Amino acid sequence: MTTINQSTLDSGERPAALVTGGAIRLGKAIAEGLAQDGYDIALHYNSSDGAARETADRLRALGADCEIFACDFSDLAADFAGLIDRVRARFPRLNVLVNSASVYDQATLQDTDAALLDKQFAVNFRAPLLLMRAFAAAINGTDGSNANNIVNIIDNKIAFHQYQYAAYLLSKKALADLTRIAAAEFAPNIRVNGVAPGVVLPAGERTPEYIRWREQAIPVQRKGEASEIQQAVRSVLENGFITGQILFIDGGESLGDTGRNAASYPGD
Repeated sequence: MTTINQSTLDSGERPAALVTGGAIRLGKAIAEGLAQDGYDIALHYNSSDGAARETADRLRALGADCEIFACDFSDLAADFAGLIDRVRARFPRLNVLVNSASVYDQATLQDTDAALLDKQFAVNFRAPLLLMRAFAAAINGTDGSNANNIVNIIDNKIAFHQYQYAAYLLSKKALADLTRIAAAEFAPNIRVNGVAPGVVLPAGERTPEYIRWREQAIPVQRKGEASEIQQAVRSVLENGFITGQILFIDGGESLGDTGRNAASYPGD
């Protein structure tokens, strides 16, 4: 598969991608990158209705057809097969699923109760698994020429054992293993890969001092840019000989032994 030249495609020819958690932050950046590459976008969100509508307008301005789809992934009764069906009814050429939605809560093992554990795994692992299953079933028998792809957005923290984020980290480590297992099962009709970002879009409450402290532990001595995550997603979609891989986009931070995080920050 090569990057799509959207100038040569009309609305009936453009492929489509479902991006979960696509209203804000990294999911939004990924959706924008795909729109620029010629995809129509099914934009999933949970509670960020206003942000989802703003992002959809932005994607339409980039030339993409875009529709928003609400679903609470923490709800154990959520209908993931129904979500895929709704998306395909709107975008029959759906051939990419990007699992970007996540929750991120700080808690050690000792501080992790059943509710927190269930929340992290429901959104970060259970939802991607069930979406991948539904996506694979829906496109079974369609074009298998490397056009069908699943990209799981993981986290470079899977290289570490940061117990301060125990449940979150375990859910992402499980997602990384799921990526490899699914790649083996869904081949050759679907390629499945993961992208593991490092410090790219820090949370709003992070101070400049904290960001500089994090950068000191990154071999390239800077944080990443959203465009570099867009490029990573583009790379795994374009290269038809990549499947079952986790691509770390973190400036080499995962080469370290421990990794820095807000819980270990020595500043005020």
